[in-house]
Amino acid sequence: MIFINPKTDYAFKKIFGSSESKDILISFLNALIYEGSSTIKDLEIINPNLPPKIEGLKDSYLDVKAQLKDGTLVIIEMQVINVQSFGKRVFYNAAKTYAFQLQAAQGYRLLKPVIALTITDFEMFPESEDFSSRFVFKEVNKNFTYPENDLDLVFVELPKFTKELEELETLADKWIYFMKNARSLTSVPETMDSVPEIHQAFDIANQVKLTREEVEDLDRIEQFIHDQQGAIIKAVQEGIEQGIERGIERGIEQGIERGIEQGIEQGIEQGIERGIEQGIERGIEQGIEQGIEQGIEQGIEQGIEQGIERGKREEKLAIARQLLSQLDNATIAQVTGLSVEDVQSLRGDS
Repeated sequence: MIFINPKTDYAFKKIFGSSESKDILISFLNALIYEGSSTIKDLEIINPNLPPKIEGLKDSYLDVKAQLKDGTLVIIEMQVINVQSFGKRVFYNAAKTYAFQLQAAQGYRLLKPVIALTITDFEMFPESEDFSSRFVFKEVNKNFTYPENDLDLVFVELPKFTKELEELETLADKWIYFMKNARSLTSVPETMDSVPEIHQAFDIANQVKLTREEVEDLDRIEQFIHDQQGAIIKAVQEGIEQGIERGIERGIEQGIERGIEQGIEQGIEQGIERGIEQGIERGIEQGIEQGIEQGIEQGIEQGIEQGIERGKREEKLAIARQLLSQLDNATIAQVTGLSVEDVQSLRGDS
């Protein structure tokens, strides 16, 4: 057997939104919204389109829409491609469904809750590992639920569901496995065939029961989806490549700037060190030169002084020699300024 892909728009509506799908949809919603309990006993499948009641307001098109016995509205959407602002679109459709319940002059007490069930073939919440997420209005600090909590957003992310056939346990497991893998199956698995509603869903999804035109339309839809996914992947890859290139360019620029800064700093440090070394060397050289000059000057001065002193002594000695024959030693010493010992030495020499 060949089964149509329940993730495509046409197949999803045919399986869950046709006139013969009531029991299938009840089982599906109980599994994904109420954890498999039989909360929903009955429902009415209604026209999913939401034409605007106000001129200029955006149209909304849903895959399946149903009303439960208590009046609660359930809108179901299967989304294969992650388009821009998809999260806002989900919230918009839920809010619009809630607001358009009332006619003119009707009271707010007539408003019924809205549950928006969204199945995605991509990850919406990378911060969570769970394949199912539920959002309601809650107080931020105390975490209590808003009294009139009439908007309920439920998400099922198919890529996060990784269970194999033999690992299926709950009704939700089986329905999600059906959504994710029906296209690749060739028969109804025994573990799933035991659920009448899932068996019926496989029966509707059997491609043999489709007309040739329906099969061709489905093929075109799947091809379009593959093309769109390929375009997105290509765009992401190109974006990554461009980001890497720009990152490298900026890295080089920043590296050059930092290199210049560090080079200047190191150059200044090395320049200071070399300057100190050269300054010391030049200082030593200049000090030696100046020392030599000063030494020469001082030597000359001292030589002159010593020469003068020696000249004066020689003059005194000459006078003393002339007086040796005329005066005694003490008198000669007094007259010449020599010591008595010097005079006595001269007298002994003569």
